[in-house]
Amino acid sequence: MPLLTASRPRRRPLSALRNVLTSDAGGGLVLMASAALALVIANSPLADTYFAALKAYVGPLSVLHWINDALMAVFFLLVGLEIKREVLDGRLRTWPDRVLPGLAALGGMAVPAIVYAAVNWNSPETLRGWAIPAATDIAFALGVLALLGPRVPVSLKVFLTALAIIDDLGAVLIIAAFYTADLSLPMLGGAAVTLAVLYGMNKAGVARLWPYLLLGAVLWVFVLKSGVHATIAGVLLALTVPLRLSVGKPDDPTSPLHILEHAVHPWSAYLILPVFGFANAGVSLAGITPRMLLDPVTLGVALGLFVGKQVGVFGLVIAAVRLGLAQRPAHATWAQIYGVSLLCGVGFTMSLFIGLLAFANAPELEAETKVGVLIGSLACMAAGALVLRLAPARPTHH
Repeated sequence: MPLLTASRPRRRPLSALRNVLTSDAGGGLVLMASAALALVIANSPLADTYFAALKAYVGPLSVLHWINDALMAVFFLLVGLEIKREVLDGRLRTWPDRVLPGLAALGGMAVPAIVYAAVNWNSPETLRGWAIPAATDIAFALGVLALLGPRVPVSLKVFLTALAIIDDLGAVLIIAAFYTADLSLPMLGGAAVTLAVLYGMNKAGVARLWPYLLLGAVLWVFVLKSGVHATIAGVLLALTVPLRLSVGKPDDPTSPLHILEHAVHPWSAYLILPVFGFANAGVSLAGITPRMLLDPVTLGVALGLFVGKQVGVFGLVIAAVRLGLAQRPAHATWAQIYGVSLLCGVGFTMSLFIGLLAFANAPELEAETKVGVLIGSLACMAAGALVLRLAPARPTHH
């Protein structure tokens, strides 16, 4: 019987990336539904109850802070696991694999930030939100691709996923570098010692996951109190989880990192991100006027996502291919690549998250951020889906 079991590799669990690419990206659709529900409730007779519940304290933190600081740390743990696996053992393992999504991600972060900064240049208070439109929401984008079915080649889904993973890495670095409060050296020291112990466990060959998760919780407390955003603890923990390399066999069920990634992925896709979306997408439309749509934050975020993302991503892809630095994704037309570039402007989760950090003490700017993110993301979803639906399914020449 053991031999029969070992002879069936198809029964081995797929990597989280392959699950996303081969499934209907249901998590993205659930996230869309939760965001829409939040908007409805925030503009219904239940609005006061909705906002009061988010502000209610459970222990030392409010419900909203538990969601944004604790639950999202688990999401960032998954982000860190995906980054580590893809770089060491996956689609970003070699430099040729990294060139096209890397350059596209760079353009997709830089140009939206420039667009936002240009709109907010004369307002130092709002200029702090320059990174809001720099992020791509992979769950939403892949959800839209799933709705289009086989019209989009798998190579483009892989490209979009790789781009979003590099984009997430950039967002993590931005949060750590630019959106930190006053630093507490003792707490930073505690975090450093905990991280050193985690690293030592990795080097000593400790393969059981529970010691990493236990120390990960300790690390989260230290980082929460250090002034660095608590979600960074999730990424740091991920980098210490052992990965058993199996080049050519990315579905190794014995690798600790793969085991943890598979365990976390469904919780992240179907609970954590939808809860985050429900808690943060709710914005009252009662006080929104046409003038507010032209306020620097709203306009900067919306234009950054809709204009900046497509220009940055598509422009860098064209440049990389024309200069011979990379090849365009197999079986993909330029129109399809442009459609995916538009989908990169769906910044929902990460854009809202960075906006909350940038304007933590300015509720009116938070509201403008949410409106800008919703307008920009919806425009990119609609335009990207339309372009991909109308685009030819195969290139006329390659």
